[in-house]
Amino acid sequence: MKKISIIVAIAQNNAIGKDNQLLWHIPQDLKRFKALTTGHTIVMGKRTFESLPVRPLPNRRSVVITDIKGEKIDGCEMAYSISEAIDLMEDGRENFVIGGGMVYKQFMPLAHKLYLTIVRKDFEADTFYPEIDFSEWNEIERQDFEAVENLGFDYSYITYERRK
Repeated sequence: MKKISIIVAIAQNNAIGKDNQLLWHIPQDLKRFKALTTGHTIVMGKRTFESLPVRPLPNRRSVVITDIKGEKIDGCEMAYSISEAIDLMEDGRENFVIGGGMVYKQFMPLAHKLYLTIVRKDFEADTFYPEIDFSEWNEIERQDFEAVENLGFDYSYITYERRK
């Protein structure tokens, strides 16, 4: 069985990006992302791949979804649909969907786990995370942080598992 997890940082107005960039810089969140995803398969859309500071991200197997048939990216495995991306995921191991907006939307109904960073502020954005029906999820872990790191906002790490 494919274990599909979504990892995403979301503003309180569901904003996740603008101009193919993150909306904030939280060093601890980037460390958490690295710790959770290293050694695993990560799945992303092509624009998310292009936004990465290092491409591909080291010590992870990268699956990039594109609708351009035959397109190749060095160091990545290509998928030309969501179902092809699922076929490329590892059985019995956690696979992380890392963006962007349309990829998250398509994987939401299929995800078993959500690793959310909730940023307690509204941001102007052009990319948003789809609405989450929290009645479908159980919160299993939470860490709250007050406006540390001179950020000017509070944030939380919250992990959810889909209810059976």
